Amino acid sequence: MIKIVFFGTPQFAVPSLERLLAHPAFQVLAVVTQPDKRRGRGSQLAASPVKAVALAHHLPVWQPKSVKREADTLDKLRETDADAFVVVAYGQILSQEILDMPRLGCVNAHGSILPKYRGAAPIQWSLYHGETETGITTMLMDAGMDTGPVLLEAHTSISLLENFDDLAARLASLGADLLIETLLKLEQSAIQPIPQNETEATYAPLIKKEDYWLNWQRDAIALHNQIRGFYPHCTATFRNAPLKIMATAPIGPDYWADLPSEIQILEKEWSFLEKCIAQPGEIVYLAKGLGPVVQTGNGLLLLREVQLPGKRPQSGWDFSNGSRVAIAEILGNGT
Repeated sequence: MIKIVFFGTPQFAVPSLERLLAHPAFQVLAVVTQPDKRRGRGSQLAASPVKAVALAHHLPVWQPKSVKREADTLDKLRETDADAFVVVAYGQILSQEILDMPRLGCVNAHGSILPKYRGAAPIQWSLYHGETETGITTMLMDAGMDTGPVLLEAHTSISLLENFDDLAARLASLGADLLIETLLKLEQSAIQPIPQNETEATYAPLIKKEDYWLNWQRDAIALHNQIRGFYPHCTATFRNAPLKIMATAPIGPDYWADLPSEIQILEKEWSFLEKCIAQPGEIVYLAKGLGPVVQTGNGLLLLREVQLPGKRPQSGWDFSNGSRVAIAEILGNGT
């Protein structure tokens, strides 16, 4: 039996932990996760999704503020005599001292095909940049940021309307399966770690508040990718108030084939829509049952779902009706 200490924090890591707990070849000895954070209007301390699963399985849970510096946690890790440390979206950098502890090393499941999108937010930035394929990479961790040698890869395509939540859920499941395969093969010495090609490396840094702001001067496809990549946070303004844009669809001949039938119906209106002349951010059409169509710096964007301040998300069509949206109204850039 392969003895594991699991490092992880968000929902993305939960399928991997659950798969390890359910598999007869593994024994999860303990879980390391980020300290509880205050959330919600009441600012109540809330456990991470990984901690919730660990407690449900009566596992020891360690939550150091700095895993590299807290002597008590380092002693506990050393005393486990684990065969491998498994790291999935933990949120802290491991020291060389920790990396050297387990017999098989520290194995990480990363949400991209390395060396592309190293860093904290690979799924978000792959969507932002309009990638049509991504996947999971397992690697042996070293002291760098996602720079260790690759063990295995699993690839998957990205659909045009898939957002961060959708893709993260699929990749989390894919990663859980790949992690099991990786650990079993590693134990059997059936994997040859392959160094990453540094010349192909790209980075996925932490997301900043300004990354959520929409600028209608940008192309329709660029705005669409920003909105789905940074879901559900992107904002514009409507009648001088913030408006969250939750879901969109670029429309036109380049996209009909990749859109669902309920949006493809707009192809019948294309001879009219393509002749519209308007400034970026201007609403040029109200598509019945769908929502407003907005002019961008290049191309048209259908608003499929939005959220007004203090309200729940609503469909673009409900927004059009409830707010009595008018053609020629202008949406402002986010701030």
